[in-house]
Amino acid sequence: MPSKTVIKTFCRELLTKQTATRKTEPDLVMDDPEKVAAYTRAGREDGVMAPVYLFHCAQICEIIKPGDTVLDLGCGPATQLAMVARLNPETHFIGMDLSTEMLDKARNYIAQQHLSNIEFQQGDITHLSNLANKSIDAVMSTVVLHHLPNLDQLENTFREISRVLKPDGGLYLVDFGHLKSEKSIHDFAYQYAGRQAELFTLDYLYSLQAAFWPKDFYSLYQKHLSPFGKYYQTFIMPYMMVVKSPSRRNIEPALTKQLRTLRFSMPKYHQTDLKDLILFFRLGGLQSNFLS
Repeated sequence: MPSKTVIKTFCRELLTKQTATRKTEPDLVMDDPEKVAAYTRAGREDGVMAPVYLFHCAQICEIIKPGDTVLDLGCGPATQLAMVARLNPETHFIGMDLSTEMLDKARNYIAQQHLSNIEFQQGDITHLSNLANKSIDAVMSTVVLHHLPNLDQLENTFREISRVLKPDGGLYLVDFGHLKSEKSIHDFAYQYAGRQAELFTLDYLYSLQAAFWPKDFYSLYQKHLSPFGKYYQTFIMPYMMVVKSPSRRNIEPALTKQLRTLRFSMPKYHQTDLKDLILFFRLGGLQSNFLS
């Protein structure tokens, strides 16, 4: 059953009128070593974000195939990227980020994981100048787009994805959706405050405040990305939004087993959070085939 915080927020968002406003994040590029280190420690695969990483990993596995070249936009310290790459050893990944400090953390993490199917590029996700037209088999981006300062930059990113992605390519973009109430944003940000560093909680708060409004996100999706996939959001309360292409691979028993093993090896409270996320997305139309 969803937590009390989730239930209260769901009811508030269902009944309230829009009072919140979008606030851009304090920093676009995280290059301060202390901030990067704290963010990285809190956000690793076994941290508070574990259910979210596993959910997105399972979704991404559906839209990539062995032999693909997959571009991860805004890869950060490569936590999500490493998880996907480890389960897809015959797929080549390009992790792109604007922050040199983040890329240093990513390279170190990949080396520790002994992964050889990832390369990194420093780059601006709004201007993929080093990538040719229709050269990428699949594009992934997980909870990054809210870092962009305005809708023009979001549109530039969507336009560039459309340019570099092959016509039959895979696509998985996910980000926060802006909630209507400041109280809802605060409650979501602080629901796990006791399990994580204060900096990570503040970063979550700033991210939720910086999230784009679903109607604006959807409008730009329709303009640039609708040929590649469908738009989904969590049921009624759009705290997460997804653009996902149709599945490009069969539901493989070996991969399903690996993902389910990861699921049931998590602590019970993480399993509950994952179950809630699967439920709210399923009610919004997005299935979790590798986790069901």
